[in-house]
Amino acid sequence: MVKGDREEAGDPFPERFRAYSENDKHWEARRAFILRNVPAGEEAALCPLRMDQLLSLSMVWANHLFLGCSYNKDLLDKVTEMAEGIVVEDAPHFITRDELMRKNQH
Repeated sequence: MVKGDREEAGDPFPERFRAYSENDKHWEARRAFILRNVPAGEEAALCPLRMDQLLSLSMVWANHLFLGCSYNKDLLDKVTEMAEGIVVEDAPHFITRDELMRKNQH
């Protein structure tokens, strides 16, 4: 279950951006990210470059959240800020190699 600012299940705008291989949980989270970062009613006004950037950032956030992918700190800070307010229940928790090494040193 995903909870975000704009929970509009019937909003057809983002549906065209769902990846064929995306399961429902991943899509609902990424969908919430997209809707949160596009002002309501301004979907058509976004230029293609801005839309591509938003879709790329949504994938970075979803890949980090669900797959544990790591990215540049500035990029992760940006997508984390953009996802503020989106709650994903039962999201996996990943431990980085550095965290694991620190834990084992104690």
